[in-house]
Amino acid sequence: MSPKSGTPKKNLMLFSGRAHRELAEEVAEHLNVTITPQTAHTFANGELFVRFEESVRGTDAFVIQSHTTPINEWVMEQLIMVDALKRASAKRITVVMPFYPYARQDKKHKGREPISARLIADLFKTAGADRIMTVDLHTAQIQGFFDGPVDHLFAQTLLADHIKKTYGDADIAVVSPDSGRVRLAEKWAAQLGDRPIAFIHKTRDPDKPNQAVANRVVGQVEGKLCILVDDMIDTGGTIVKATDALLAEGAADVVIATTHGILSDPATERLSNCKAREVIVTNSLPIAPEKRFPNLTVLSIAPLLAEAIQQVFEDGSVTSLFDGNA
Repeated sequence: MSPKSGTPKKNLMLFSGRAHRELAEEVAEHLNVTITPQTAHTFANGELFVRFEESVRGTDAFVIQSHTTPINEWVMEQLIMVDALKRASAKRITVVMPFYPYARQDKKHKGREPISARLIADLFKTAGADRIMTVDLHTAQIQGFFDGPVDHLFAQTLLADHIKKTYGDADIAVVSPDSGRVRLAEKWAAQLGDRPIAFIHKTRDPDKPNQAVANRVVGQVEGKLCILVDDMIDTGGTIVKATDALLAEGAADVVIATTHGILSDPATERLSNCKAREVIVTNSLPIAPEKRFPNLTVLSIAPLLAEAIQQVFEDGSVTSLFDGNA
């Protein structure tokens, strides 16, 4: 008996969790697709249920979820969605998580501690994920926790373009909020036109989360517009103390630029009352109206996610989105 030939077709389908539907819809618009309809609800005891309303057999599935509060619920929902796709015979499953959950727990500071960022990677691999796509990891080594391809996207160009457009003529210095982010500050300085860099020397007690002490500024910031860069703002304590330290050292003004606006209480109060001229974040996480304040600017990463998804679907180069070549 001779084998029967067929014509395999690639089919992109986009799936969205319930945490940040607005971002998923914006990504879908850029891709010119619709989000696959699904039934999703929560039982009285907190259990989650998801069922897709269309066949997903043989599809190239992209499952987007933003891990905001309550983070454990949305992680579980995305895991269940991946499991449902695997059992429904999706050909390839790419988990799109603009904000990687538990990314700050990427190593052990003391004995008998977890490495929860690795656990997250293992959970998604076990659920059936073939690939992970994420934006601005807390540390790049997290890419190695997942046994498969990881597309690590960068929002720096988006943020830097806004700063160049708004403050391009100013005397700029790029400032890292701690010594561990100096390499990031160097990349920013190069992108903004070889600007000088500085960093805040700080100490942190691992037994007291969300608390840091800004000790002193290392570098020349007097009279300069300081661009204070970081990957996330949670309660805002670290970034506000860094802003105060820069202004005390004679900085002309401070602009805060970060990718992930977690904005846990009391971040909105702290940031709205601090002396920074502008706080710039992306919409990698949903920012409720009550968490917004007058000098907050929210930039959309939907075009970046959509382009990366398109490149993965077409077996193109995601790297070329950032350095101009494959």
